Amino acid sequence: MSRLKERYRKEVIPRLMELYGYKNIMQVPRLDKIVLNIGLGEAIRDAKALEAAEKDLTAISGQHPVTTRARRSIAAFRLRTGMPIGLKVTLRGERMCDFFDKLVNAVLPRVREFQGVSPNSFDGRGNYTLGLKEQLAFPEIDYDSIDKIRGLEVSIITTAKTDDEGRHLLEALGMPFSKD
Repeated sequence: MSRLKERYRKEVIPRLMELYGYKNIMQVPRLDKIVLNIGLGEAIRDAKALEAAEKDLTAISGQHPVTTRARRSIAAFRLRTGMPIGLKVTLRGERMCDFFDKLVNAVLPRVREFQGVSPNSFDGRGNYTLGLKEQLAFPEIDYDSIDKIRGLEVSIITTAKTDDEGRHLLEALGMPFSKD
């Protein structure tokens, strides 16, 4: 069993049950999935960008990414329906727990001038989205092997009903929120 699951069972469930007065353990919010997304606008001109980003995302997540395609054409961007414009990976279960643990304990502390993540990036339903400016913060990425620095979006989907419940869940799991 992962450290995250152990911590969830021993610390998070009792704390949230006391805080919100849940009568049943199944009411306590939990992590549902984590979605990693890379938008690749340059893939329109450079097909190799997709391959390089796919290699990076596979190394980061340990799972093969799915190509996202344009839903509609936009002439100004020379974009046609069906063109590949990004990659995404959905992590669940053990991989999700391992990734969250790695994100909180290894990746975020490596981000330059890190002051904590914004506590305001919730969507109104208890889900949190975090944007990383570069993939170099991940220990799996070798600086010499990358062709270009790319951003990465990490969406943490929870079963929480409100932003407060989601914030308390992520705080209890170790997410370093900033104090502002």
